[in-house]
Amino acid sequence: MKKVISISLIVAILAFTNTVSAQAYKTAIGVRLSSAQAMVNNSITLKHFLNERSAIEALFSFGDPLSLGALYEIHKPFSTEGLQWFYGGGGYIGFVKSYNPNKDKNETDANFGAMGVIGLDYKFVNLPLNISLDWKPELNLISDINFEPAAIGFSARFTF
Repeated sequence: MKKVISISLIVAILAFTNTVSAQAYKTAIGVRLSSAQAMVNNSITLKHFLNERSAIEALFSFGDPLSLGALYEIHKPFSTEGLQWFYGGGGYIGFVKSYNPNKDKNETDANFGAMGVIGLDYKFVNLPLNISLDWKPELNLISDINFEPAAIGFSARFTF
């Protein structure tokens, strides 16, 4: 995990020190590293643009909790080529393992919730690389009502 974070930070530093222009991309796949123990935290991310301004993003977190999330995002460009900001929302389903002492066995609890997102997205012209930084708060609605406001994430994706 530390290697992935280190490599991602090095790529981000190199990306911002080189003067390269950016271009749009259609689909990208990569990893999202999160700062909080949200239901959808460190995950595999797949982003696909439906048109110039809107995209869908799927997030798959494995481990405990195992979760799958989907976001609909609206992208707005800045004057810097390749740099955009975005916002959106969506939902998730997660499965948390727990121990039930009354039954003396492990159980899996399903959790459903909503999540919002706001962030920055950058695509490099000379590299098939996209990076983004976002804030993705989550509201767990079923089976344990809970709010996670501190879910900051960094994504690095291969574009095609």
